[in-house]
Amino acid sequence: MALVIAVCGMSIDAMAQLNRKNIKKNNKRIAHFKGKKSHFGKDKIYNALGFSVNALNYYGDIAPRPSRISTDISFTRPGFGVSFAHRFGPRYTLQGQFMYGVLRGSDTDSADPTDLSSGIYRYKRNLSFRNQIKELSVVAVFDLFPNQGNYISRVKWTPYVYLGLAGFLHNPEAIAPATGLNGAPLAEAGQWVKLRPLGTEGQYSNLDPNDVNYGIKPYKTAQIAIPFGLGARFRINEVMDLWGDIGFRYTFFDYLDDVSQNYVDLGVLNSELARAMSYRTGELNLPTSTNTYVGRNGQTYTVEPGYGQEFRGPEGIGNLRGSKNDRDIYMVTSIRLTYVLGATFHRAKFR
Repeated sequence: MALVIAVCGMSIDAMAQLNRKNIKKNNKRIAHFKGKKSHFGKDKIYNALGFSVNALNYYGDIAPRPSRISTDISFTRPGFGVSFAHRFGPRYTLQGQFMYGVLRGSDTDSADPTDLSSGIYRYKRNLSFRNQIKELSVVAVFDLFPNQGNYISRVKWTPYVYLGLAGFLHNPEAIAPATGLNGAPLAEAGQWVKLRPLGTEGQYSNLDPNDVNYGIKPYKTAQIAIPFGLGARFRINEVMDLWGDIGFRYTFFDYLDDVSQNYVDLGVLNSELARAMSYRTGELNLPTSTNTYVGRNGQTYTVEPGYGQEFRGPEGIGNLRGSKNDRDIYMVTSIRLTYVLGATFHRAKFR
């Protein structure tokens, strides 16, 4: 009987030791488990919803200098955006975003009147605008540091670049002066008025074939752009990221500011408001020389030489209001907070 008890005790002790070994082995496996990796990265797919605060800047004809990289930082205006992102794998994200923002520019606030090479011309031109941008974009985001784990084990931070396509609505405006060029008060004085319907460069006028802007057409309020830029993303916690990026929107037209080509004979424009918004140098009351001419509508106009008048030089160059060979660009700087909505994982299997 004692022998039987001894044998049973030895068997129970052996089984207990074996069980402890198995538990220890399983605990070690669990501690090192990172999820089953898929060849196609399906365990890294997830969606994220984001909200961004943006700063918008404009590059175009109403800038401090005639340079593609010239802008006035003091006219930086805020905007906001909402986005939805779909993560495809270790590096790639497709993001759709709606953004609203405002672009601003002003010759007299930005141009240097002591700069005799270009600043004085822009200052005397005295044009200004604002443009409310409503943009819908889709961009592909490429991370420089891949995320080999699932969404919970995202990398702490990674730089990225993006490229995509955007469509946007715009409609430039400016504040109307107190009076028209004829001295009569304007009903719109002091109000923001939309510039496109006025045809400030002769878009809605009957221009002669010899006019420098002949063939000009109204620009569209719906346009497309190419967004591109770079930034960095930082993990805040298991489900939230902070993005910061700076990018540009390259547009395919030159009328974000309603300025592109040449001055036309003020007499061909269709209203006193259109004439007042096309030629604004006279509002500065500068002590300079003037030029008087009879417009095509029979009225007499007194303008600064080089401004507010139809002219074609020997090389076909007129009195320039803008530079039609350069396309407008706007810059968007964003701080975005995103929240992970969900993830797709393979079922964990322990072996």
